[in-house]
Amino acid sequence: MKKKSARNTKSKIVSAAWKLFYEQGYDDTTIDEIVEASGTSRGSFYHYFEGKDALLSSLSYLFDEKYEELTETMDPSLSPVDKLIFLNQELFLMIENTVSVDLLCQLFSSQLITKGEKHLLDTGRTYYRLLRQIAAEGKESGVFREDLSINDITRAYAMFERGLMYDWCIVGGNYSLCQYASVMMPMFLSGFCRK
Repeated sequence: MKKKSARNTKSKIVSAAWKLFYEQGYDDTTIDEIVEASGTSRGSFYHYFEGKDALLSSLSYLFDEKYEELTETMDPSLSPVDKLIFLNQELFLMIENTVSVDLLCQLFSSQLITKGEKHLLDTGRTYYRLLRQIAAEGKESGVFREDLSINDITRAYAMFERGLMYDWCIVGGNYSLCQYASVMMPMFLSGFCRK
């Protein structure tokens, strides 16, 4: 029970912070505002984060919360390819509506220069567990090619998804990430499938 309570506290802080970052901008959001909006305390904040900059890497935590939510609502009868497309569209819709391009740019740049943990590459995340599960399902059902391993599929999908987000950042978000991905992702995933 204690672990769940701790996860809820951290989740409240992360959710409140990213909502404020989106509404006010990263630079104009204070730790006190995050604490107030999350209904937690400064002590709780500093228990989980060294400072506001540490919250940049927490975006992957927010993404994983979204994935956990989506696993409960995703139609289990979807094909593995359609599951990956569904997850991608829902994530990109969330990004377009709740994460500013500037913040996503900051996340990518922090992951490029960090000497510590690269959260986007943490294979223990819900994201990677879910991708491996769908890849395994695709292999078992014969949808995905025999010459590709579950890790090959998972790694390639994650890399392509990051590439789509990175390109969107480079051009300043001047197109719909969801719409572009709705065309590009099926073409990309077709390369995984048996002919």
